[in-house]
Amino acid sequence: MTAQLAAGATGNPTINVGIFLAFVAITLFVVYKVSSSSPTASDYYAAGSAFNGVQNGLALSGDFLSAASFLGISGAIAVHGYDGFLYSVGWVVAWLVALLLVGERLRNTGRFTVGDVMAFRMKQRPVRAAAANATLVITLFYMLAQMAGAGGLIALLLHVQSKGGQALIITGVGAVMVFYVLVGGMKGTTWVQIVKATLLLLCVIFISVFLLGKFGFSFSQILEHAAQNSPSGERILDPGAWYGKNAMTELDFVSLALSLVLGISSLPHVLMRFYTVPNAKEARSSVVWCSWTMVVFYLGILVIGYGATALVGSDAILRAPGGENSAAPLLAFKIGGEVLLGIVCAVAFATILAVVAGLTLAAAASFAHDVYANVVRNGDADPRSEVRVARLTAVVIGCLAIVGGIVADGQNVAFLVSLALALAASANLPTMLYTLYWKRFNTTGTLWSIYGGLASCLILIIFSPAISGTPTSIVKSVDFHWFPLTNPGIVSIPLSFVCGYLGTVFSKQPADPGKQAEMEVRALTGLGIKL
Repeated sequence: MTAQLAAGATGNPTINVGIFLAFVAITLFVVYKVSSSSPTASDYYAAGSAFNGVQNGLALSGDFLSAASFLGISGAIAVHGYDGFLYSVGWVVAWLVALLLVGERLRNTGRFTVGDVMAFRMKQRPVRAAAANATLVITLFYMLAQMAGAGGLIALLLHVQSKGGQALIITGVGAVMVFYVLVGGMKGTTWVQIVKATLLLLCVIFISVFLLGKFGFSFSQILEHAAQNSPSGERILDPGAWYGKNAMTELDFVSLALSLVLGISSLPHVLMRFYTVPNAKEARSSVVWCSWTMVVFYLGILVIGYGATALVGSDAILRAPGGENSAAPLLAFKIGGEVLLGIVCAVAFATILAVVAGLTLAAAASFAHDVYANVVRNGDADPRSEVRVARLTAVVIGCLAIVGGIVADGQNVAFLVSLALALAASANLPTMLYTLYWKRFNTTGTLWSIYGGLASCLILIIFSPAISGTPTSIVKSVDFHWFPLTNPGIVSIPLSFVCGYLGTVFSKQPADPGKQAEMEVRALTGLGIKL
């Protein structure tokens, strides 16, 4: 069995594909039924703000419970143990930032995009252009992670080992994702997220309960067998097996944790979700429902990760196509055979489809609303032409996502997502907090904060071990890294705050007190949000 798993000859391709195509057919029908033939900008970007807190909470969790959560973290736990679970701890805690500092004020202040908030009391054109640039870069990095997960799943689903075959199927996945966005807009994408989040949660709960039952409902027994089946032995149960090798790896973990906790409340596709509810109360309710969903999910992932080590083994997981990302599918095949493998892979594929659809919509909305409508047309764009530009942008973004998935095939998706979170926390979070809470903040400070955080984070990522210089780097054949940490958040996030402060205090341009007062009233009360 272990040799079969390692070789990737897992399951029946016909069953796997049949279950996946059934899900795609159902979701395509849902998207078609809820779509509007002539959507307004509000319909396309924010679903007419028609969802309640429970629905939007499930969609929020669906937006973030991605391939990184299901495949990447379960694989990281299976191979690295305790240190792999720390990813999920950071992501659960991060929702408190969204609940306490960002969600309600963002909902009351903006309309469709993050750029609406950042540019509310600033010069519109340069700030919206900067916000759109940041959104596009963050979105492409996040897409890279999702499509990387697709490559490993394809190898397991269809026994397609060649890079050309995987590239061809990734292209088909990308085409379905673009259809979601083109036809359904935010309303269709939200319903896909709700269906996907529900299926994913049920799948994780079922596997977790089955594993616990197999080991006499004793999590300690699972941990004991995992330690016996891992090259690391009992170290897989202790902190430091991955990030505790020396002082530099410990500092790298601090940098990673900072990016995880601050990055979620800065992701463009997550922030757009706050516009799909009618008021701030429902926005708060969304975060509460999302948080509890995440807690249940990640507790299940902890059981699945160690269960994969106990029943499959770390070595077999690393030898399988997709590497660490294959832990959950291999475990499903071990305990439930071809049918359960097909269900798990279908749900994981659905996760990738839905999350990439949300990312594509966020990028398309940012370009069409911030750049086309407010920079190119100076705020005087026809809503129908704006939606048309958003759809064209979605096609371009979809093509880039396909190319990125082919390039990033085989990387741990949780690790790739951590880089996108570092970019989001560096470019967006300091700017939003300054805009919402600092009266003196002005246009120069906004631009310095966005571009300073984005540029520094990008440069440090490019010249870090994440890209070159180590056996796990994306580019293995060369070594041009000089920054020692794989995640740059500990440098780029504080630097963005410093840039925003210095740009403000050294600028001769004062803040607009009238717009600041209007923004404060709207952020606190919600008055005028329809304007």
